[in-house]
Amino acid sequence: MKVCILGAGVVGLTSAYYLAKKGVQVTVLDRQPDVALETSFANAGQVSPGYSAPWAAPGIPLKAVKWLFQKYAPLKISPELEAKKVVWMSKMLGNCTTSAYNTNKSRMMALAEYSRDCFVDLRKEIGISYDDGQGGTLQLFRSDEQVEGAEKDIKVLKSLGVAHEVLDPKAILAVEPGLAPVIHKFKGGLRLTGDETGDCLMFSQSLKKECESLGVEFKFNTSIERILVEQGQVRSVITNEGDVSCEQLLVCLGSYSKEMLKAIGLDVPIYPVKGYSLTVPITDQAYAPTSTIMDETYKVAVTRLGDRIRAAGTAELTGYNLDLPKSRTDTITHVVGDVFPQGANLSEAEYWTGLRPMTPDGTPIIGETPIKGLYLNTGHGTLGWTMSCGSAAIIADIMVGSQTAIDSSELAVKRYAK
Repeated sequence: MKVCILGAGVVGLTSAYYLAKKGVQVTVLDRQPDVALETSFANAGQVSPGYSAPWAAPGIPLKAVKWLFQKYAPLKISPELEAKKVVWMSKMLGNCTTSAYNTNKSRMMALAEYSRDCFVDLRKEIGISYDDGQGGTLQLFRSDEQVEGAEKDIKVLKSLGVAHEVLDPKAILAVEPGLAPVIHKFKGGLRLTGDETGDCLMFSQSLKKECESLGVEFKFNTSIERILVEQGQVRSVITNEGDVSCEQLLVCLGSYSKEMLKAIGLDVPIYPVKGYSLTVPITDQAYAPTSTIMDETYKVAVTRLGDRIRAAGTAELTGYNLDLPKSRTDTITHVVGDVFPQGANLSEAEYWTGLRPMTPDGTPIIGETPIKGLYLNTGHGTLGWTMSCGSAAIIADIMVGSQTAIDSSELAVKRYAK
């Protein structure tokens, strides 16, 4: 079988690996000169099944209004009345109920837990390393209200059997001693012990070599112009380098999946939610993170990657804009300086921005479409790397007609495809 994959980010790359392992002939197309140079390039550095939760949650509409007037806000919405943004936001607000939140969180966590297990197996199978760590994620609460609000998440974690620890400030220091100078700022924490960390770009570069050893062909610097469909079946991909024929086509284009699919009659509710990160060398090991902390107030993750700190956060609804203004990086800069003031010299920080492909309910879209031979693995939002291996294993099973390891029916394209 000959499969073409659109997109060489971490989702497309892992999909290529799992398909190639099954003996499939795979060609990957991407407009960039190498793998993982867009949204996968400098993400938060977390493989975090325990922190997998939809942004659409009870109370979010009220919080969103407050954030609009907060200096270091986790959410920014551009004032332009863009139709796609308004439609997507209305659908997201429709998911801000307790029942929808619990349903969406449960299915997201099931996929993310499976994906983390796939990461573990992958390390054993091929010995891949990527500044990876298995120290968990520590969610930090600055107020009693946040501590109380975490109860609903703890109930879901218990119901799914996800390992976690509820910590007071003293216990927080036992896990992250580098917080000692600022521990008075925090009321408590929730530690998700099964979460992992690592450099997604390093992971992708190493996995690319494994893919090549399995016969995967990469066509870089190739702009994908459109998908050719005839009589309800995929025939080829039209690119600036000519037509690429295939028996099956897998779309892993992240935020750019929407317009590509809309041109052939599939309307998926993916919107590009812009995020920012910084990477800075560690200057004092004693006052740096040992794994990942998530500052619940600012929705910023701060992660240890070898001898570096990576911080990422902010959700900005501004279309496909990739500008990098200082006013938008101030929040992540503030959090690193506030939480690990002695651990890093922020004057050496390197900043980056990328577009997260978000669905209104937070769940990715994985599976076959009404068009014969066309499959999707997209819409992972902030959890693309977390869910990458699991999503890839699932779509590979679907495409070759095998039974999936977990139930994939709630991830199916038919939720949205018209």
